[in-house]
Amino acid sequence: MTDSEALRGEGGGANQSPSTTQGFPLKNAKERMDVIAAYRDVGTYRGAAAMCGTTHKTVRRIIEAHQAATEGVVPVAVVRPRNYDQVIELVADRVKSTSGRVSAKRLLPTARAAGYAGSDRNFRRLVATVKKQWRHDQARAGGRRPAVWSPGEVLAIDWGEEVLAGRKLLVFCAVLGWSRFRFVRFATDQQLATTLGMLAECFEVLSGVPKTVLADRMGCLKGGVVANVVVPSPDYVRFATHYRFRPEFLPCGRSGVEGDRGTTGRLCQTGPAGATRTRRRPLGRRDRRTQRARARVV
Repeated sequence: MTDSEALRGEGGGANQSPSTTQGFPLKNAKERMDVIAAYRDVGTYRGAAAMCGTTHKTVRRIIEAHQAATEGVVPVAVVRPRNYDQVIELVADRVKSTSGRVSAKRLLPTARAAGYAGSDRNFRRLVATVKKQWRHDQARAGGRRPAVWSPGEVLAIDWGEEVLAGRKLLVFCAVLGWSRFRFVRFATDQQLATTLGMLAECFEVLSGVPKTVLADRMGCLKGGVVANVVVPSPDYVRFATHYRFRPEFLPCGRSGVEGDRGTTGRLCQTGPAGATRTRRRPLGRRDRRTQRARARVV
């Protein structure tokens, strides 16, 4: 093997040209012109293929594409019928009626009775596609949109729980939306004074105040709910006026926005407080055998 062959390799390296399903490399512009010239000389697909070292099907595709481009005809892709076209509406109706919880295994007998004759794998792919489209439509209908943060704009706060030495502790976590800076403190209650004190300490650590403080529907900060809108308590309004930030709450009955609060809760559990977690993964069979062996050695 020469040095050039060793460098070129035998696999699908980056320096090799893409190939077709039959293993033939794709044609570049020069090779396509050679195929067209060979076809003009011999007048047959197989003769041009023998001259250019390719297949007659490749020659036919190149010639047809060249003729269409010469005549100014835009090639139209042929839409092939799929074996599940007749049950798409059935699957969409069942996914909608079950709020996207129906499984392909449960829906397959109904589709078979409706005339579906394809494979189980193809039907699972159809159900997964319909479910994905249904979830996308639900998110758009509910007005859900991804959060786009800017520096110093939003501070998300939440309370979590941790168990330390058999004692349950409450964890206050505040996360800046853009930089993901985390402020974590432990407490024994979730009273209004404790929450506001944690916020004041967080502002001191940040050396500034964000534009908006986004909180869950905390009972200590919530004064009430009017027209499905959370109203902050008077003490929280005075606190926000003093520090000059806008208090906001997650909308009521909107599961699509729960991701912000859930992310904050997970950050407070996997952040600095993660080292104090006492929960461990369950022991596997190999771990139990290792423990028994160590006990016998001791």
